[in-house]
Amino acid sequence: MDINELSKEVEEEVKDIFAKIDNVCEYNSMKVLKAFQDNNISDMHFGSTTGYGYGDIGRDTIEKVFAQVLCAEDSLVRSQFISGTHALTVALFAFLRPNDIMLSITGKPYDTLDEVIGIKENASSLKSFGVNFEQIDLVNNDFDYEKIEETLKNKKIKLIEIQRSKGYSTRKSITMEKLEKVIKCIRNIDKEVIIMIDNCYCEFVGTKEPLEVGADVIVGSLIKNLGGGIAPNGAYIAGRKDLVELAGERLTAPGEGKEVGPTLGINKSILQGLFFAPSVVRSSLKTAVFASRMLEKLGYKTEPLYNEERADIVQTIIFGDEKKLIKYCQGIQMGSPIDSSSIPEPWDMPGYTDKVIMAAGAFTQGSSIELSCDGPIRPPYVAFMQGGLTYEYGKLGVLKAIETMEN
Repeated sequence: MDINELSKEVEEEVKDIFAKIDNVCEYNSMKVLKAFQDNNISDMHFGSTTGYGYGDIGRDTIEKVFAQVLCAEDSLVRSQFISGTHALTVALFAFLRPNDIMLSITGKPYDTLDEVIGIKENASSLKSFGVNFEQIDLVNNDFDYEKIEETLKNKKIKLIEIQRSKGYSTRKSITMEKLEKVIKCIRNIDKEVIIMIDNCYCEFVGTKEPLEVGADVIVGSLIKNLGGGIAPNGAYIAGRKDLVELAGERLTAPGEGKEVGPTLGINKSILQGLFFAPSVVRSSLKTAVFASRMLEKLGYKTEPLYNEERADIVQTIIFGDEKKLIKYCQGIQMGSPIDSSSIPEPWDMPGYTDKVIMAAGAFTQGSSIELSCDGPIRPPYVAFMQGGLTYEYGKLGVLKAIETMEN
């Protein structure tokens, strides 16, 4: 079948799903707009500080806006965070002490945390500071409640980490319903353990965020969902006020915490990015749904399926073939607005165990809310696609990738 004809057929099939995505976007847009209005955002919040960044009213108000949108007591939203991994690292080092136990109940965390935790040896890891790590794998794409309960009853766990998005695995991402259920289970046994959620790729996909269902703290990146493709860098940590304060003192210095940190002209971009975020997440979701159905019709295994509930913006395509994975990623690059003539190749990327191919013809380096696609060069050769600033550009990128792979 002609790819363009197949595209029209798919768009007709998914129109009801697109309508539901539009409804979620409208809900989250109302939430963001209310936070801007409640905090009286004006021109003065677009200002900039240098040096120590004392008295930056824009920075402080941005953190109030993010806290309101995410239903948090407080938030730390800074350009000094290099990435989501950096924000997660700051949070973990802020909350954990020697001899504490960190427990992941979604299996092994994302590859870039291997050296942070000490799964892979590093002299600066949590392990090197005496922090212990344990993990409980998912069972049939759900939490292993029996093992979680047994572990909590027999050991004093300081922090439970839950990674909602799948990372470089073929498991399903964690829906809000599953998250709420497991948090209730944890709280029935231990009311003190810190429940920290890696929320990267998940914000605004639904109408609730993890803090609304009992999580203590959430972490995410501004070059993913909440940056709306406009924030040039940065990340956030949001949740309980005492935990956010600890994170602030780890990011800067004890005694200084959130009171310092120059914004260097970034305030307007962060606010504008958040303002556009519900709409950009909508475009990313539509691009993912379209890609899922297109690739499924072409005979490939996709996760999630086009009509399944989504917890994040990530679409996986299982090729089972190294060359097809590489060709698809190269096609995404060719369909991008920036560096479309570049040809990505697998390479030993810092922080990753296997060689990785990454396609991202993005305005912001590494921005995965813009259409991007990557995957580790290991069986079963899975592409992890995410983003799309507009659905139209996302669709064109997917069609180019399919054309490149199939020819």
